[in-house]
Amino acid sequence: MALSRARRYLADVTRNQDLTFEKPARPTVPFRVVLLSMVGMWAAYFVLISLRSVIHDLDMQSEMLVRRLLVTLAGLGLTIVLWGLLRLVDRQSLWMKIGAASLFSIPIAMAIGQINQYAFLDIQKQIEQRYAEESGFRFDDEGNLLYDLPDGVEIEAPGPEGDGATIISESLVIAPASVRENGWRAVLDIALGRYFLLLAWASTYFALLAGYQARAAERREQQFRSAAKAAELRSLRYQVNPHFLFNTLNSLSALVMTGKAERAERMIQTMSRFYRHSLADEPTSDVQLKDEFDLQKLYLDIEAVRFPERLIPVFDLPEDLEKARVPGMILQPLVENSVKYAVSAVGRPVTITVGAREEFDRLVITVSDDGPGVPEGSQHGFGIGLANVRDRLEARFGSDIGFTSTPIPGGYKTEIRVPLSRPVNYKR
Repeated sequence: MALSRARRYLADVTRNQDLTFEKPARPTVPFRVVLLSMVGMWAAYFVLISLRSVIHDLDMQSEMLVRRLLVTLAGLGLTIVLWGLLRLVDRQSLWMKIGAASLFSIPIAMAIGQINQYAFLDIQKQIEQRYAEESGFRFDDEGNLLYDLPDGVEIEAPGPEGDGATIISESLVIAPASVRENGWRAVLDIALGRYFLLLAWASTYFALLAGYQARAAERREQQFRSAAKAAELRSLRYQVNPHFLFNTLNSLSALVMTGKAERAERMIQTMSRFYRHSLADEPTSDVQLKDEFDLQKLYLDIEAVRFPERLIPVFDLPEDLEKARVPGMILQPLVENSVKYAVSAVGRPVTITVGAREEFDRLVITVSDDGPGVPEGSQHGFGIGLANVRDRLEARFGSDIGFTSTPIPGGYKTEIRVPLSRPVNYKR
């Protein structure tokens, strides 16, 4: 069983290492969000242009509305093309993104302007024809816009050498066909307005991209922080087992050397139950307080083999706190210190008390003894155990802990204060 558990652990470590070196995915704005931003922009364009047309009371509103809708849909499609081009510079610097947006928007805007000109070309001709008829103008066969003059009106026309000549004309050219047919001027005018509209959307897209990249960076930082905390908790937890095993094996060796085989066998069996219990949980996970108390009972059963007349264990765990969550084996160094520096240091019976209580939604756990306190020369090993407990508590709960360890009249006492955590479905 131990071998299979070790193999599973090594497999988990290998998988974790593979994940650590995996190249993170490039953060992008989801297409749904991109499409919503485009639809919002072009919908606002459609509504505003339609309102302007109504306010100016232009003719042929229904025909213009249909063509305006087609131009809007074409603009939406071309904006998707622009988005595909802008994705090429998602990871570039801000100035590269600005330059790319300014450059890529030019052909897109020209295309939208050309589509707009083509869609409204027949309507524009119909409006010009109607305007000409209502204003007394007319179009000749060449497409010039003319105004018929009264008979006998003299006008001055330029001669071939720049000199003027007076002639009699029946009509006046208001708009030559050559000027009216310069559609590229209208296309350029329309494209200029759509160009700035596309730049506004590109700015929105880059702002959304920056937000998603920032959130992705925060998630990666949180994952790294969680991994570091898990590694720290695992390291601190693994410090407990070798230290406990070293002391226990020394005690077992002493029993064997003194010929106390029956007590040594009982200690080995209890040690087996202890390790089966302690190794069942994941090193970084919390356990129920009842399980932690049961584990310390097993440990004191082991030590009771060494000190059958001197060790008196007392456990005080209220029923409503049995399912409170604490880091696994968090009490082990504290109970071990009481055995080492209280029970083994004197020849009289010593009581080790492990208790828990609730105070203002905080869990208070105490480990105390009525031994001699802290003997001189014991600070090295004693301090290591306390530092391990404090470090594990801070790694698990942050700074929101209380930890005191001090001699008291008639013994020594260590007290832990942590946030009280129970299962979600727990009912008192």
